[in-house]
Amino acid sequence: MNTRQVLIFFCSVFAALGLLWLITPAQGVNLGIYTLRFASLEGALEDARTARVDVDSVLRSVNARFRMDRDTLRHYAAFFRENPDRIYLPGDDVTYFDALFQEMEQAGEQGRTVRVLHYGDSQIEMDRISQDVRQGLQERFGGIGTGFFPALGNVPSASVYHSAAGDFAHYTMYGDSTTSRAGHRRYGMLAQVVQLSGSGSVSLRGTGNKNARERVKEFSSVSVLYGRADKDLDIKVTSDTVKARQTTRTAASGVTLRTWQFSRPVRKATLQFKGRAELYGISADGDGGVTVDNVPLRGSTGTIFTRIDSTVMRDNLALADTRLIILQFGGNYIPAVGGTRSIEQYQEQMTRQIRYFHEVAPEAKILLIGPSDMGKSVNGRIVTWPRLPQMVDSLKATALRNDAAFWDLFHMMGGENSMVEWVRHSPPLAGTDYIHFTPAGAREAGEAFTRSFLMYYDFYTLRKATRP
Repeated sequence: MNTRQVLIFFCSVFAALGLLWLITPAQGVNLGIYTLRFASLEGALEDARTARVDVDSVLRSVNARFRMDRDTLRHYAAFFRENPDRIYLPGDDVTYFDALFQEMEQAGEQGRTVRVLHYGDSQIEMDRISQDVRQGLQERFGGIGTGFFPALGNVPSASVYHSAAGDFAHYTMYGDSTTSRAGHRRYGMLAQVVQLSGSGSVSLRGTGNKNARERVKEFSSVSVLYGRADKDLDIKVTSDTVKARQTTRTAASGVTLRTWQFSRPVRKATLQFKGRAELYGISADGDGGVTVDNVPLRGSTGTIFTRIDSTVMRDNLALADTRLIILQFGGNYIPAVGGTRSIEQYQEQMTRQIRYFHEVAPEAKILLIGPSDMGKSVNGRIVTWPRLPQMVDSLKATALRNDAAFWDLFHMMGGENSMVEWVRHSPPLAGTDYIHFTPAGAREAGEAFTRSFLMYYDFYTLRKATRP
């Protein structure tokens, strides 16, 4: 072929492709069991009309909204009334967290560890988001260590390494058909239980993971939360040559919290078990302050808690001194949403969970975090899942109607179609599944929430200082 023929060939091909581009509908052409899609003019125009979220601009705006101006009272009033990063409070009552703040302030002085229990789906696995909340609260109120985790777990953490060997059986309330269920409802506050039937050991140490925060790399106390133990149950805790002082608290139901305190912070410890007991969790903490327990429930919609024995849960939460319960769910329910009725049903289920926690933890505050933006491929374009914004608004209404607070992660990210830009960001702030944050993205989310929470604390301290 000569040059002229080659030019004619390519021009013909481009003309044919251009014609297909003009006439092919955005939804494609059905060919039996297949659908043929082609980049269409309609789709290109839709892309041009869709406003792209500038993630860097969004994050700069988040940071700017926390900066205090000269008029302190005016700044707080504006933040609580109109800032999109604020925590929404029942009845707009800015004193909602006052009792919690008082407990957090006193914890370090009293040698107590006030606990924040962070439940969520796979978005918080590997201690994502939780560790950033924990770091921020521990910097303000004191405390070290990573909090509670299961004696035998199947989900790794960026903040603590632990391994177990011996006569242990692990049962969970959640998961697919490959996970084991107990023949009872005594799962404890981690929504799982480990049955000890003989002897075994658990080794734990501060992690060397590059994503781990500084304050989890050491701990000065180890606790075991257990129940239904035989009278000969023996537990020993050692850490190199550091001796530990032991204390024990037991609820009327028999649920027991046994704690070993070291004379100085350590980086590793070994627990030796002998006997029979239901182990609800092990913690690595400090001598006082605040911690955040990371409880990821992969695949869960957050509607399982009412199936846990309420007496066991109540005693777990009381012995662990739990004062704030965070429920971060909704994302796993989105694919099942077919309409408004589906969302109403989910609201009803979440209402039952909130009321359950009010019953089993009357001294704790409840806070819901709505789902992040989630991307779905529609005709070759990644867009926000249908009805996700409606789900966020519905969860906010559910929380506020049931004396719980709410934080809007979806709008903090930039709202509709923001997830695709978090994925495209350099460095990436979310993974290419368009659902989960990267460690960098999780840090942005966790730090934004923590700053918002501490804004209410700062206003609490201002009110105390100016109180007559």
